[in-house]
Amino acid sequence: MDFEALWLTLRLAVGTTAILLVVALPLAWWVASGHGAGRALVQAVVALPLVLPPTVIGFYLLVALGPMTAPGRLLMRVLGHPLAFSFGGLLVGSILYSLPFAVQPLVAGFQAVDRGFIEAAAGLGAPPAKVFVSVVLPMARASLLTSAILAFTHTVGEFGVVLMLGGNIPGATRTLSISLYDLVQEGNYAAANRTALVLVAFAIVALMVIYLLPSVRKTDGRQADIVR
Repeated sequence: MDFEALWLTLRLAVGTTAILLVVALPLAWWVASGHGAGRALVQAVVALPLVLPPTVIGFYLLVALGPMTAPGRLLMRVLGHPLAFSFGGLLVGSILYSLPFAVQPLVAGFQAVDRGFIEAAAGLGAPPAKVFVSVVLPMARASLLTSAILAFTHTVGEFGVVLMLGGNIPGATRTLSISLYDLVQEGNYAAANRTALVLVAFAIVALMVIYLLPSVRKTDGRQADIVR
């Protein structure tokens, strides 16, 4: 087992999930709060990683973050080095690639919240931010947990974007999925099997937690009945 790659993968997944939740919460709430071509366009852009090959996303990020573009050159001047082939670059790529896995469960959860509670809180004089934090988030907490789990697990299993944007630098960009690929290339199937089993275990545990969430949703329903 490549523990250095495991530690880097966990760091990447935790950082990506934390940033994604900060970004996805207001974005999902805005999408869930109305309709129109603008919101549909935003949803389409957010969902692109679900249908585009990871190598396409990785290629465009590699170009955008490198010295061939103005933003890339600006980042090089600010940071002193290009984001491509660095942990920071992997973080940017992971955030964009896992964005739909964070946003879509939240949109579904927010749309399922009874608008009557939101209107009642607003009618009592609560500001929008207070309504969101005190009413919407508690009633959609199962979706929030699903969003975090999917973003984390999807980041753990990334390969195409990581390979295109970060390459294979030990201690800097080599994740578990890259390590697994290297082991297969070397013909070390025993070590590859151990690494693959770790990734399978991550996925199974994550899915089990998600499928156990209906019990949390039932609790939300009982709390709503009490409020009524």
